[in-house]
Amino acid sequence: MGSDARRGRLVELLGPVVEAKGLDLEDVTITSAGRRRIVRVVVDRDGGVTVDEIADVSRSVSDRLDEVDVLGDAPYVLEVTSPGVDRPLTEQRHWRRARGLLVKAVLRDGGTVEGRITDVTETEVELDGTRRIPLADLVKGRVQLEFGRPRDAGTARGGNGKDALAIGDEG
Repeated sequence: MGSDARRGRLVELLGPVVEAKGLDLEDVTITSAGRRRIVRVVVDRDGGVTVDEIADVSRSVSDRLDEVDVLGDAPYVLEVTSPGVDRPLTEQRHWRRARGLLVKAVLRDGGTVEGRITDVTETEVELDGTRRIPLADLVKGRVQLEFGRPRDAGTARGGNGKDALAIGDEG
C-alpha cells in the first residue's frame, strides 16, 4: 500500500474515533524515522483541546490502530497533537477558531490581505470589523504572531486572555 493510500485509509479509520470524542480530525501524516514511522494525528475543536482530551483520544487511536493492519509490521510512534499557530487556515472552522487574531491571507486572485478576524460566517470572514471577504476567495491564511500584545485585547480561544503566542498547543 502506497503512502497516499495508507494516509487515506488512516483518515477513514481514525476519523470516527476522533469524532466520537467530540473532536475534529485535522490531519494525519506518516513520516519515516530510521526503521520506524511516526504517525502524527492532529485534532482540534472550537475552544481548543486539553492535555487530558489529547491523552484520551490518543488511547482510542492507539487501540484502533492495534485492531487493524494498516501500518504493516514496521514499528511506529504515535503522536496525537493539536494544531500550532503556524497551521494554515483553509477551512471555515479554522478561520472561526482564529477569531480575534491577526492573520495574513493569500487571495484566489494572487493578492494578499492582512487584518484581525472580527467575525466569521458560513460564507465570509470579516477583518478589522470593516472588510468582508468571501471564504471562496481565501486560498489560505496564517496567524501572525504578536509579541507584547496586551492580555485583555482578546484572543481566538474564547477570549481567555492568553497571548496569541500561547494558543499553539503543538509541541
